[in-house]
Amino acid sequence: MRTKKRTISDDLRRAIEASGKSRYRICKDNEIPESQMSRFMSGEVGLSLAVLDRLCAYLGLELRKSKRKGR
Repeated sequence: MRTKKRTISDDLRRAIEASGKSRYRICKDNEIPESQMSRFMSGEVGLSLAVLDRLCAYLGLELRKSKRKGR
């Protein structure tokens, strides 16, 4: 049985939930339709790179390459 690989979207969903901000506030502050955020949070759809960039900046996140074991 294969385990699902962790994705940037998964990490962003966790960060949104852990932010302490309501999804409503995040959407309003970043001009994202609430319906789009809802579908993203449920895993139904992805987000454009522009929206991902805005959300990451808003939440203070940055993308970093990590060293993997065995490489």
